[in-house]
Amino acid sequence: MDKVEYMMKSLQKAFYHSSDLTVRQVDWHEGDTAILCFYASLVDAKEVQKVLDTIYARLDTDKPFWSETLITTLQDFSLPQAIERVCQGETIVILPERGEMLTLSIINEVRRNLEEPINEHILRGSHEGLIERADTNLALIRKRVNNPALVVKSFSIGHQTKTKAYYLYMDGVIQPETLQEVEKRIAAIQIDYFYSIGQLSDALEDSVLSPFPQLLNTEHPDRVVANLVEGKVVVMTNISPSALIGPVTFFSFYQTPDDYNGRVVVGSFYKIVRLLSFITAVFLPAFYIAVVSFHFEVLPLELSNQVKNDVNEIPYRPLIEALILEIIMELIRESSIRLPQSVGQTIGIVGGLVIGDAIVNAGLVSNLMVIVVALTAISSYVVPSVELNSTIRMLRFQFMVLASLFGFLGIVIGVVILLIHLISLTSIKQPYFSPIVPFQPKAVYKIFLRWPFIKPTVQVTSFDPPEDEQLKNEDTP
Repeated sequence: MDKVEYMMKSLQKAFYHSSDLTVRQVDWHEGDTAILCFYASLVDAKEVQKVLDTIYARLDTDKPFWSETLITTLQDFSLPQAIERVCQGETIVILPERGEMLTLSIINEVRRNLEEPINEHILRGSHEGLIERADTNLALIRKRVNNPALVVKSFSIGHQTKTKAYYLYMDGVIQPETLQEVEKRIAAIQIDYFYSIGQLSDALEDSVLSPFPQLLNTEHPDRVVANLVEGKVVVMTNISPSALIGPVTFFSFYQTPDDYNGRVVVGSFYKIVRLLSFITAVFLPAFYIAVVSFHFEVLPLELSNQVKNDVNEIPYRPLIEALILEIIMELIRESSIRLPQSVGQTIGIVGGLVIGDAIVNAGLVSNLMVIVVALTAISSYVVPSVELNSTIRMLRFQFMVLASLFGFLGIVIGVVILLIHLISLTSIKQPYFSPIVPFQPKAVYKIFLRWPFIKPTVQVTSFDPPEDEQLKNEDTP
């Protein structure tokens, strides 16, 4: 068995005789025989032939190898090197007699157009969104940051999948301790298969079991850049449009790019509205249950009598009444998400109206409870973060149970436990409830107000930056 035949069989065996693998002999210069190998599913065979024709023409004119082309020459190559290049979507040409391998970068990549992220709609500003291609995403970010201090580092995830990933930061702005912690956690990732951004999030978060997300998930390049210049790390992969940003605070999830693209007063107003929506979404059903079950005296007399008459017709406790409606709302929400968009919207509207009217007429819930649950649902959807939105809906049930058992005292107990948990959380070793705890007077106003970009000011971040890094922007969406 000659070298060519042996190498071809070795390649076919190494790739488990896959049907989409192309391994064939080609005639080479001066009577040599070469082996061409590539995945037909990743490479356009016509483009390969064009490059081969170019190679033949260069060889006939004795031009040197291949400094001004997309061709790389490897001498003393190994079979694992060849396998890795083919798996990355490249084409290899092996010259067994010479012990050389040419790598042709002719990747036929499938990518979608740049579109606005579905879950992060904005009214003003750029409508470009990240896609499932890291090189395109990096180009979108580089376009916005024309600065060599923007550092991009690559790594791979998964011993078997070897998925490409990147982390980005601004050198001279990021805290060294934060960068070291991120690099330490990335190096500690030991998994065989990587297929979801959630796996990376679990590996980088401080407390995986906490219901609160400790990394900001975004598909907006503007939001990525705004956080980079504030000294944060961004992690992206080659298979997901999502970028993970950290460290972040609880209040980072209530900011949107629209806050900084519109009027100062309007941006500040909607910041406050979103924070108030958290209180409404979590506590309104619990407050209603506590009042109806224990504390009718807090209502005006006429309203109290009206609520009593309405509730007396319901055959079970307010907690059961609230749970029925909340579960129905969750079912409608899930069905509207999973169905096609045109059908899902119809199901959500019609289903809510029909079921809501029927359940009230049947005497299973009161009219007031329908109003409470509807206001709660609307308030929860005001939150711009999908992850925190899910957390709010889950917390609501816990406070409803506490209010049913202990009334206002139960709500107070729940609030204390919630605050203790938020204060104890960290995001990449930075306090999650900053700038409230620890208290930072210069940064607290950012929670509620959007300051005008009138003149360059000292950058105020959510965390304590090094003393020589006080510059650039003042707000971050």
